Amino acid sequence: MSSQEKVLVIPRSLFDQLGSFQGLHSNIEDYLPLFLNPLHHSFLPRTKAEEDPAFKQIIPYIVLTCGDRILQYQRGSGSGEKRLLKKRSLGIGGHINDEDSEGSHFDAAAYERALRRELQEELNLLSFLSTTPIKPIALLNDDSNPVGAVHLGVIHHCALLSEDVSAREAAIAELGFFTYEELLEKIEEFETWSQMVIRGWKNLSRAF
Repeated sequence: MSSQEKVLVIPRSLFDQLGSFQGLHSNIEDYLPLFLNPLHHSFLPRTKAEEDPAFKQIIPYIVLTCGDRILQYQRGSGSGEKRLLKKRSLGIGGHINDEDSEGSHFDAAAYERALRRELQEELNLLSFLSTTPIKPIALLNDDSNPVGAVHLGVIHHCALLSEDVSAREAAIAELGFFTYEELLEKIEEFETWSQMVIRGWKNLSRAF
């Protein structure tokens, strides 16, 4: 983690005002447009944001599927988050930093650019087209631990045309597609957020 890195945050008070929750929440339109309004967010040094529960760091978490199979991987040695090392994950993405902004404001268009940048940096997606939708389908919050208390996940879905996918980073190992049933069999090997997504998958998949 760079000491100079600045990450996108919203005030915890805004989240509480809109209606805080524990777990997954599908009414994303009640939250995300306000989070992406420049009036309601800011960029803080990541070292500060990780320790200050007065803010929630916005974390895009993109789940990719091909047909009825879901992309998963193991967090490898290059992972920036050492607490998740060797855990399996469904999510591609991470913190949004101020470099994703163009001009003086970070808005919904800049957020979309940041999502696509994350995918292109982390994966080789031969079947991925720039017009492929990356659809927000839920928010994820876990205040049961100090790490979760300062993060808020935005779960997205992206459908691929083929399973011809490979990793571009050492942080992504053992990349492959599993069925929902296979994910359930290995659920204890996954990080907490991914476990929550797997358990809620049947409801989440109704959104796409």
